[in-house]
Amino acid sequence: IGAMTQKLEGKMLTEMAELTEAGCRAFTQADAPMTDTQVLLRAMEYAATFGFSLWLRPQDMALARDGVAHDGAIASRLGLPGIPAVAETVALATILQLARETGARIHIARLSTREGIAMVRAAKVQGLAISCDVATAHVHLSENDLVSFDSHLHLIPPLRGLRDRDAIREALRDGSIDALCSDHAPVDEDAKQVPFGESEPGASGVELLLPLTRKWARETGVPLLQALDLITWKPAQILGVPGGHLSVGSAADICIFDEAAEWIATPRTLASSGDNTPFLDQPMQGRVRYTLIDGHLDFELPH
Repeated sequence: IGAMTQKLEGKMLTEMAELTEAGCRAFTQADAPMTDTQVLLRAMEYAATFGFSLWLRPQDMALARDGVAHDGAIASRLGLPGIPAVAETVALATILQLARETGARIHIARLSTREGIAMVRAAKVQGLAISCDVATAHVHLSENDLVSFDSHLHLIPPLRGLRDRDAIREALRDGSIDALCSDHAPVDEDAKQVPFGESEPGASGVELLLPLTRKWARETGVPLLQALDLITWKPAQILGVPGGHLSVGSAADICIFDEAAEWIATPRTLASSGDNTPFLDQPMQGRVRYTLIDGHLDFELPH
C-alpha cells in the first residue's frame, strides 16, 4: 500500500500510476492527518479515473487532539483526555460524501464506533464502492478495561463503549464489516512503561489474529469457515490480489494451524520484537504451526 501524498504530508499527491506499476495495490495516509479536503477530493478523482483504491482511517485530528481514551464516563472518572465518537463520524461523513461525488473505491480502516458502522452500512445500501475493517482488540475489549490503567490498552482508535463493541461483533457476524485485522503496531516496551496518558499507542497483534478471531466465532456461534473468510479471502478481495483460498492453480500460500492448541500469550511465546499487547498472560486457543509461502516452508513453530 503506497503513500497517497508525498512524504505523507497531505499536500501533494504521489505518482500513483508509477507506484501501481511498481506493485502498489492501494494508497493511504496511514496515521498521518489529512486536513486538506481539496487534496483528498483530488486523490479520489485520480483514484476513480484509474481504478485505484484508497485506504482511509476516519479520525478528525482536531477533534481527537491530545485524547488517549474514548470520551465517556470511564475516561472522565480516570482523568484521561477523551477522543469523542464524533472524531470518527465527522471524518467518515467527509470521506463518504467525497466518495459519492467521485465514485472512488474506498476502504475504511479501523472502524470503532456503532455510529460509524451504521454510516458504512447505509453507504453500502446506497451502492458506494466501500469496504471496511476493524481491529481484533475492539472486538473483545472496551473502555471498561481501562480501569487497570494498563498502558498496553492505549490504542488508536481508542477502545470504545460496550455498545460500540457489541455493534462491532454483530456487524462482523452479519457481514456489514468486511474484514478483521491484527492492527499490528508493536511499540518499544520503554514507551509503555510510563503513565497511560504519556505512553505511545499501539500493540502487537499479528500472532493473536487467529486465536482472537476464533474466540469471537466461538462466542457468537459463527462457523469456522465464515470466521476465517474475515482474515483470508475477504482481505484478498479488498486488496485485489489472488489468494485467500485453496484451489487448483492458486499460490500455495498456506497457514496450517492447530485449532485446539491452548497456549498463553507471554513475551516468551510471542515472536514479535514488541510483546506489548492487551492480551498478555491470557489463554489462547488455536495456533499457527506452519506457514508455507509459494509452497515452501517459511515458518515452523518450535516445539
